[in-house]
Amino acid sequence: MLILLISVVGGFAPLAAAVSAKAPAPQTMSPMLLSIRNGPIPFVGSDGHTHLVYELWLNNFSSGDAAVEQVQILGDGHLLATLDKSHVAARLQPAGLRVSSGTMAPSSVSLLFLHVVLPKGAAIPSQLSHQVKAHFDAAPPGHQEWTSTLAGTRIDRRRVAVIGPPLKGERYVSADSCCDATRHTRAALPIDGAVWVAQRYAVDWEQLNPDNRICAGPTNLVKSYTIYGKQVLAVADGIVVTAINDQPDVPPGSFPPGLTLDQADGNAVILDLGGGNYAMYAHMQPGSVRVAVGDKVTRGQVLGLVGNSGNTLAPHLHFQMMDSARSLESNGLPYEIERYQITASTPGTEAFDQAEANGTPIALMPVSPPRQVTSALPLDQLIISFP
Repeated sequence: MLILLISVVGGFAPLAAAVSAKAPAPQTMSPMLLSIRNGPIPFVGSDGHTHLVYELWLNNFSSGDAAVEQVQILGDGHLLATLDKSHVAARLQPAGLRVSSGTMAPSSVSLLFLHVVLPKGAAIPSQLSHQVKAHFDAAPPGHQEWTSTLAGTRIDRRRVAVIGPPLKGERYVSADSCCDATRHTRAALPIDGAVWVAQRYAVDWEQLNPDNRICAGPTNLVKSYTIYGKQVLAVADGIVVTAINDQPDVPPGSFPPGLTLDQADGNAVILDLGGGNYAMYAHMQPGSVRVAVGDKVTRGQVLGLVGNSGNTLAPHLHFQMMDSARSLESNGLPYEIERYQITASTPGTEAFDQAEANGTPIALMPVSPPRQVTSALPLDQLIISFP
């Protein structure tokens, strides 16, 4: 109850009238703290669906293990997706590690890498909310099951860039592409005092020969790989903000030791496309980059040649879009390629990696007739032809 006081000679006296106040809501413990750093940006995938890709941060603020049992995602109050214990365990990654676990250690932070696929024709929600059910070992018996809620996460409705292809030709593989491949989508890195996921929508473009081999010849030679030496193209008109051209090709088969962060991309080009969109190309051949910082480029212009420089296992073109000119200290952005054709898909990342390491053919699942795609992001492990 709020008491109003009035001044009188010799001191203060309470006012006879009082204003009643509402009783405060009961206080509850919150052993699991939830947050989202970057709201998802809706984009259309090559399957024709709208996708939402983002990270839910979980902080186990207790002195014992916390086992996450279920996560529900709601859009404007309607259930969009439910992750059970096994799905959570495959997507929950302790901060700083690249392995997943459904159990969080005491006083620890983990990132839950989320991918929501909306039904075709469904309206895109304006806000998301999340409910996380977990078992807390440190709580007293009978109080170990808790549900934490995070509401009010707004969908980021910024315009998604529609771009041209980064390569020309056929039989390209969209390796480690969005949205569940772990190498890129889960590459959360602490850079300059903050955590960034610059590679959230990155893809490693590789290429098959007519025998469905990634390489024909010794797997430790760059020239054995089908994609080696292919022309890298500007995906849109833009201005060159980074051009690196002096890093050596490395022998395929293992990551080179001792690289600095500035050497990880190898020979690379970053283009400012305007509107807060930057396109990054990595791992090109030494001496092949044909542009310099400050150059204006046009869509389809040759920027360089595919190589194997920097932090790479085998020749490929690493391509990503991001919201700043820094390849690691940036937030990865989705994009949609204007036109391409899907002719097949691979059995998955494991089969693809094995075929690449051994130089053996990979069994493909043909798409017949080939599917024509317009304005969509190529999803993982597709065989694609660019005009």
